[in-house]
Amino acid sequence: MSLVTYKTRGKTAILTLNNGENRQNRAFAAAMLAALQQAEDDKTIRSVVITSNDEKNWSQGVDLNWLMAARQAGREDDMRAFMIEMNEVFARILTFPMPVIAAITGHAFGNGAMLACACDFRFMRADRGYFCFPEVDINIPFLPSMIAYVRKAMPEYRFNEMKLSGRRVTATELEADHVLTAAPDAEATLAAALDYAATFSKGRGIFGEHKRRMHKDILEIMARDDAPLIEALQLTA
Repeated sequence: MSLVTYKTRGKTAILTLNNGENRQNRAFAAAMLAALQQAEDDKTIRSVVITSNDEKNWSQGVDLNWLMAARQAGREDDMRAFMIEMNEVFARILTFPMPVIAAITGHAFGNGAMLACACDFRFMRADRGYFCFPEVDINIPFLPSMIAYVRKAMPEYRFNEMKLSGRRVTATELEADHVLTAAPDAEATLAAALDYAATFSKGRGIFGEHKRRMHKDILEIMARDDAPLIEALQLTA
């Protein structure tokens, strides 16, 4: 089974993460990029929803087992390639010529939470699951562009707290901060995301141009500031 399956409902493409905790590695990045390309190639599509088929998790972030194995084996080029490829995923979402909506039906941790922040809109179940940046506790710093696109999704005081404390935050808390819309459970979360997605019928050209101009600074940070850190492989503080 593909790590990301593609199906449609009306003019909405539904990208479903299919691998349990949906940990991110090079295969995950490739699957995400392929699914986004499939949505763009289908000229009938006007919106994209990213969801998960796991009852507990949306995405738990970086596949640390893969990352540690790569580090121990000295596969630095593989590690750099992963970081570059995930940046391609984030950049693709930030410039995608249609709304990309996260239907967060379980935990969103680390790079999973960042994936949600890169999206244009977010819905999350309130009955279970947390949104969390645990990097401060596992000795991994954010890349500069990550700081930039998380800031576009949430207020500074909340980001400051979450980034420096590593605290797990609920959908209800984030709804109060206008980060996302909370829904009672996973089924209601996906339904709300799909209903909202169906309201969009914007022209792709103008929608993509709006996003490129809105996120120009983020993309410049990614190219200018992330690249030397990835090349130096500065993964630990």
